[in-house]
Amino acid sequence: MSLKKKIEDKLNDALRAKDKNIYPTLRLIVSALKDAEIAGRTKGQKEIKDSDIISLLKKMIKQRNESCEVYEKAGRNELLENEKKEIEVINTFLPKQLSEEETKKICQDTIKSVGASSMKDMGKIMGALKSKHADNLDFSKVSTILKGLLS
Repeated sequence: MSLKKKIEDKLNDALRAKDKNIYPTLRLIVSALKDAEIAGRTKGQKEIKDSDIISLLKKMIKQRNESCEVYEKAGRNELLENEKKEIEVINTFLPKQLSEEETKKICQDTIKSVGASSMKDMGKIMGALKSKHADNLDFSKVSTILKGLLS
């Protein structure tokens, strides 16, 4: 079953159950997917791929994390909690992210396999990591870990 179908099914279930905590976020996701599909049609794509959906969901989470920072600074706890709930709902559709320890181990192994020795090799390492672990690594964490390992 495609990721799009899972999201649509989850939305239908939430609407039937009248779950007001979940369905507004799912509607946002479905709307963003439809926008992406329409944009893809102009490029000749017939249907959106799961990898495109995952990157779209990651973008949505990044936007919400930025909003959380703003709301926290402004003391808007009600809006902050709403954003956190949306992040939780979106995360249910993303592949499980690796822990900090697992990420560090993968970074160390990649540094050895690429033969990197300094910050100049960061691009090579990131390219190798993205080709193998694009879905289950948080690349903001990876960047911080790599900087610590290479310096």
